[in-house]
This record gives sequence, structure tokens and C-alpha cells, in this order.
Amino acid sequence: MRTIAVINQKGGVGKTTVTLNLSHALALRGYRVLAIDADPQGHLTMAFGLEDPVGLDRVLHGEARLEDACSEAGNGLQIVAAGEHLQEVENLNEGGAERGWRLKRALEDLRQPFDFVLIDCPPSAGLLGMNAIIAASEMLIPVAGDFLSLNGLSRLMRILQGVEDRLGGERPKWVVLSRFVEQRRHSREVRERIREHFGEGLLPTTIRESVVLAESPSFGQTIFEYQSRHRAAEDFLHLADDLVAAGGQRMSADPQAAQA
Repeated sequence: MRTIAVINQKGGVGKTTVTLNLSHALALRGYRVLAIDADPQGHLTMAFGLEDPVGLDRVLHGEARLEDACSEAGNGLQIVAAGEHLQEVENLNEGGAERGWRLKRALEDLRQPFDFVLIDCPPSAGLLGMNAIIAASEMLIPVAGDFLSLNGLSRLMRILQGVEDRLGGERPKWVVLSRFVEQRRHSREVRERIREHFGEGLLPTTIRESVVLAESPSFGQTIFEYQSRHRAAEDFLHLADDLVAAGGQRMSADPQAAQA
């Protein structure tokens, strides 16, 4: 089971959009997929059109098993909603260091197998973010095509490096360019900068900026349900193929390099 944290502390880079549509794309490719909303804002939950389900909040509070919080979305895709009390997890005091391992333990207790688990992370390095990082076997980092995103990428790499130093072992990390506008020289320069420093860690497919990607969540739909023939749907199918092919590769880079 490949457990992938979709993570970036910078807002507006498309974490939820990527989690929403990539999870569906992987399911359409025939994989069993679980998407987890670990962001108290619950945007992934809303984008999937879920209403009042058992959520991740109850799982992390020890009130429910993860499999009891899974909602069927069809095509081999299941979702765990955030839950209205997920923010309270950040204030947990009991449990010491074990508080950061609750999501990992919950995933280990799953009785049904998944090929991929995608975790939509909050834009913070709090307890929820730490649960996602510890639970993940890989990181997928959406980066928008602007230089502020490069700065955010550099900061995130330092954080992840610190966590890995404490836990031991390095996790594969993949960068995906999101909200990308090929016609902008600025965006192309950002892509080249990332490719220069992160090499094969930059996945080949870019997610092009598109109005339909912003529209589909308001209908509780992925891009494949909203406009399956749109080029954005094609982008996410190609991204799914990239992620599958990436498999056992690793990205190693100086966390300072993105600012160089």
C-alpha cells in the first residue's frame, strides 16, 4: 500500500484539487484508492459531496475505526471525511509523542487492502500535519508556477528533512506543478528551476490552470464527473500514470536549493 501525503504549507497551490482528481484518476486506472481529508477546513469532503459522515476526527480521537469512516464513491474509490471536530485534534494534550502516530496506527489496522492512500494535508506543521507525515510512505508536493512557491518548497523540504532525521529513513518525494500556465515565461522559468534542483522528483505531467477545476468541487464532483472530456481530466490521468511509474524512485535534493 502506497500512502502518499499531498502536502505543502503554502496555500493556493492546489493540494485539494490534486487529491480530489488524482485519487479518482488512480481509481479509473483500476486501483483501489482511499482519499483522506486531514484538513479541518474540510474542502476535500465538500468537493466529494459528502454530508455528515463519520469522519477522521472520531478516528483520531479513538472513537471509531478508520474503516468505519470510509464512504464509498464508486470505481474502487473510498473517502474519509474530515469531520466537524477535526480542529480539536490539534489541541490534544494526552498521549505524548504517540499523538503523532494515530493516523499511522489507524491505517495499519485496516482490514481491507488499498493500493493507494492519498492524504489531503492541512497547510500547517501542527499535530494533524505530523500525523500525515508519519503515516505517509511518500510525499506529493503540489507547487504553483510562481517564485513564491519555490520559497515555500524550500521551507517544506527543511521541515520534512527534520522529521526524517528524527524518525530515521528518507521518504520518496515527488513535485507536481499545478495551476500551470505554459504561455507565461515566469511559469516556465519556475519549472526549469525545479527540474534543475530536483531532477526526476519533478513528475513529467503539469496540471494546467483551468476554470473547470475550480468549478467542479462546487457541484461535489471530480473533473471526471464534471467534464470528463476536458484537457484537465487528461492531465490527471497522465499524472496518475506518472505516479504509478515513479514507484520506487527517490528524490534527494538540498533543501536550500530551491532558493538558489
